[in-house]
Amino acid sequence: MNYIAIAISALGLLLGPLGYAQDLPQLDLPRTKLSAGMHLIDAQLAATPEQRSTGLMFRRDMPASEGMLFVFEQASQQCFWMKNTLLPLSAAFLADDGRIVNLVDMKPQTTDSHCSAQPVRYVLEMNQGWFAKKGIRAGSRLTGKPFDAR
Repeated sequence: MNYIAIAISALGLLLGPLGYAQDLPQLDLPRTKLSAGMHLIDAQLAATPEQRSTGLMFRRDMPASEGMLFVFEQASQQCFWMKNTLLPLSAAFLADDGRIVNLVDMKPQTTDSHCSAQPVRYVLEMNQGWFAKKGIRAGSRLTGKPFDAR
């Protein structure tokens, strides 16, 4: 009997789930409430580099009024892609006061780059079409705690 092979197999069984941890969606991030006119948004906050790089990857569904607000330390041109993101999303690139600079629709599981039209600190991702269905477009303003301090 090969004890080394058994030990390696046992170790693989124990560590196996850890190898897949990065393939799990982020569901436990802090949240904030935002408003787009009369429409309320329950937004997860992705504020650290690790949270932002994972974003909405691996999510299989998302409630209609939920999204993810990406918060950056300083305004710059922000570019997003959809690698490992299973949901079609719309992204609103937001000025410090919550004004939508530009909106983009993004296809799932692509590496196409979608960028802000000017430097921004905030990006809000929602299910694709959410903004259009609510009549929210570039120039509209979101309100909520992240934009109140500005």
